[in-house]
Amino acid sequence: MPLIRLDKYISQRSQLTRSQIKALCARGKVTVDGAVVKSSDTKIDPETAVVAADGAQISPETKRYILLNKPEGYVSSTEDGDGPSVLELVPEELRTKDLFPAGRLDKDSLGALLITNDGDLAHKILSPKRHVSKIYIVKLDRPFKSKYVDIFESGVELASGEVCLPAKVKMVENCEKLAFIELTEGKYHQVKRMFAAVENHVDILMRVSVGGLILPEKLGFGQCMELLHKDVENLLRPLDFDAFCSEFSGVFSAILINK
Repeated sequence: MPLIRLDKYISQRSQLTRSQIKALCARGKVTVDGAVVKSSDTKIDPETAVVAADGAQISPETKRYILLNKPEGYVSSTEDGDGPSVLELVPEELRTKDLFPAGRLDKDSLGALLITNDGDLAHKILSPKRHVSKIYIVKLDRPFKSKYVDIFESGVELASGEVCLPAKVKMVENCEKLAFIELTEGKYHQVKRMFAAVENHVDILMRVSVGGLILPEKLGFGQCMELLHKDVENLLRPLDFDAFCSEFSGVFSAILINK
């Protein structure tokens, strides 16, 4: 494996920023194989080096967090099944053998999908007890009806008899066939089944946020970006649904209209 910079090694495996690492090095607070290293750009072997910063040993395991803007035609699994895996879209330089999608998007659905090797974080995001919210924008077959707001807030009863947790839904201003919906659970094909329960049909579904992490406008379909620690922390923070709709309706409605 090629050598990498010490500050990159530490920042990928801890909450420390590169500026903090540089400061610690200057103060003699960083060691590699027991020896003090004062230059943060020192090259080390990530497979063999034993690194400590400010008295705490840095785990050699790299936690990786990748946000994918999922396109149609890919399945949210680690193996080819009904189609190619979303993992095929991860650039070679970001791939590790233990990556997996944290959650699912249907093969024909679009948008934000977290790919990681951090099982603990994935469990927190997906745990029903935590109710981490996810916001979607949908293109409907028929115009949005104002009654949907109260029905979704009361808990939609699906055709199967299951009752959904209360959800928020809002029509995109001046686009009667576009709507945002916020869920805090993840039943199978839930968004499509909820609109089917009110006699409408979802033509296109796109997830635009997970927790407080919003899909960047400039991240095109099929593209990935590695998340910074501050982005990872946002995954477990709630968004203000109404404020989100007001701020991002133009951005995401334009994407769906042009699909």
